[in-house]
Amino acid sequence: MGPLTTLHATQPLEEATVHVSGPLPLTGPAAGHLRALGATMKQGEAQAGPARISLTVPGLGTVNAETAWADVLPDADDTDDEATVQAATGVMAVHGRRGGAPRGIAVDYAATCASVLTVQGMLAALVGQARGGGTERVTTGADRAALLSVSQYLAAACAPEAEAVPMAPGGPPFTASDGTRFELEALEPGTWAGFWRELGAPPEAIRSGWRPFQFRYATACAPLPEALHATTRGVPWERIRQAAAVAGAAVCPLHPMTATPGSAAPWTMETGKPWTTRPPVSPAPEDPARPLAGLTVLEAGRRIQAPLAAHLLGLLGANVVRIEPPGGDPLRGMPPCCSDISARWLALNRHKRAVDIDIKSAAGQAELRELASGADVFLHNWAPGKAEQLGLDAAAFQAANPGLVHAYTSGWAGRLPGAPIGTDFMVQARTGIGEAVRPLDEPAAPSLMTLIDVLGGLLGAEAILAGLLLRERSGHGVRVESSLLGAAETLIAAAGHRRRPAGFRRPLPTADGWIAATDDSAAAARDQRTALAKLTNQQALAALRKQGLAATPVTTDLASLLTDPRLNGALGRDSHSCVTVPSPWRFS
Repeated sequence: MGPLTTLHATQPLEEATVHVSGPLPLTGPAAGHLRALGATMKQGEAQAGPARISLTVPGLGTVNAETAWADVLPDADDTDDEATVQAATGVMAVHGRRGGAPRGIAVDYAATCASVLTVQGMLAALVGQARGGGTERVTTGADRAALLSVSQYLAAACAPEAEAVPMAPGGPPFTASDGTRFELEALEPGTWAGFWRELGAPPEAIRSGWRPFQFRYATACAPLPEALHATTRGVPWERIRQAAAVAGAAVCPLHPMTATPGSAAPWTMETGKPWTTRPPVSPAPEDPARPLAGLTVLEAGRRIQAPLAAHLLGLLGANVVRIEPPGGDPLRGMPPCCSDISARWLALNRHKRAVDIDIKSAAGQAELRELASGADVFLHNWAPGKAEQLGLDAAAFQAANPGLVHAYTSGWAGRLPGAPIGTDFMVQARTGIGEAVRPLDEPAAPSLMTLIDVLGGLLGAEAILAGLLLRERSGHGVRVESSLLGAAETLIAAAGHRRRPAGFRRPLPTADGWIAATDDSAAAARDQRTALAKLTNQQALAALRKQGLAATPVTTDLASLLTDPRLNGALGRDSHSCVTVPSPWRFS
């Protein structure tokens, strides 16, 4: 590490000033997060065009960021807002799988992710500057954020193998006889079967329903047997709760957005003990796009949230070492595969070095602490209480390495007593995301696209980058915690705690596909839906443009993005021939 720039800082952006201008969906989360990190807002201005943020930190320098709606899609003139970005990048296709037709997410999801990515890029640039290198300019886009959010689905769609389960409409939530709509979580087949047996569901429906339910995280749809829905409609909510308690399953009724608890920031951060012996100085990063080059991140994560956070740090140049159980991560084999490795797994874990460690054994725990003694970051998303049970909590790691940034990406951050298991769809149900993502004329239902896991991963990376900067400025180790709850709160704040009107972001069918108008043009385009349905996509777009209305074709087949001229060849393939999306940032 390079020399400390400022001593005794208690916040990463203490004494920093920030100037922000641009569309509120692209600037709102970024401005709020920069303030929460200690920066002082000197200017705020809402206007059309890209978002522009200038951040100056005394003793380090200035970083300027620009966030556009379309950065990968610069030639797509009609892809210039949330709706059309969702349409072009496949987000509408994935979110709409449950219903069998493309649907827009009613909250500004791509813009929110892009805003968080902007803060990440700026923090990474400052870390690079603190290490004697770095850059002064960061560029990203809502389209880059959207492609990142569908990267797992895209990798699977372009793999040479077929999906392991049918891809067809359907999925939770379920409905009780008293009208209560609820989400169910069962992580093991025995738990699943026990719940449904308690309710008297047909055995064949129980057997055939498990795999589509289990794979819904991967496919964004779950064509469950109708008999399962009929079963819950025949029993009251209290009986369903009892069945879940007996089987060890989790159930959660869909809550309104107003039930979401407030929070000043989507993460927490605190400094630990100062370094007594600083690690050897590593060379300053030479490549502006790799400001974390020379830093080591240990990641002990499962599924999406922590692996995605570590993946982003790897894209910024960090050496990521993935801690896996003996025999390796079982998700490596989840179909479809590219060169015998899961395409979805590669989307989050390519280029990571894996080390097998049995963390349940004393020898494995000692090995992990030894690895952490030479690392810069340790990241995990273990179940609540597991770290303490194993003797691998933050205090244990920072005793081995006082300069460590210890990061925990959790479900609920300990802020909701009695909360259900902290998985994506349960968090969506408990926090009101089911209302936020759907307009008023559609029943509330959590998206089967893993919105909260992805945004939670982005917030985890943001917190770690802030922790690295605070470590540089304070000379102390740092503990950070982000959560899926924080991700849900961030998204609900973007929704303004209100549902959008009927028909919002609903694509229009044409004779050969679908088109999506910008939010400003949607009402006028919808008035012509009967006529547009008789035209091809290109004819319909031309007709709307003659009226000064903007729209774009909706991507319905994710594999078609490989040859979509709107992307200008931005997608690539890795050494396993798995499709890759472009980096979220450009540094200069």
